[in-house]
Amino acid sequence: MKKLHIKTGDTVVVLSGDDKGVKGEVIAVSPEEGKVIVKGANMIHKHVKPRKQGETGGVVDAEGALYACKVALYCPNCKKGVRVKMNTEGDKKVRVCAKCGAEL
Repeated sequence: MKKLHIKTGDTVVVLSGDDKGVKGEVIAVSPEEGKVIVKGANMIHKHVKPRKQGETGGVVDAEGALYACKVALYCPNCKKGVRVKMNTEGDKKVRVCAKCGAEL
């Protein structure tokens, strides 16, 4: 099983690609593929068929998956994407900003 530095609910910044600089919340994480889905980033057009009678089909905008290495955690103190450092406080681990030391 693979581990990622990103968890569901984190605020991240996209580092590269067409959506470079976009800040958003992580909706879903897939450690097996090494991908994350970020709200408002990597929007794709999905063609949807009507499945039930009376339901309408059409083109729907949805978020596509991004590789986790293409996003960085957003630090509210630094106001940018930063690397993460693990600190142990007692018997629990805490993620902190590697630059300013703020808890993320």
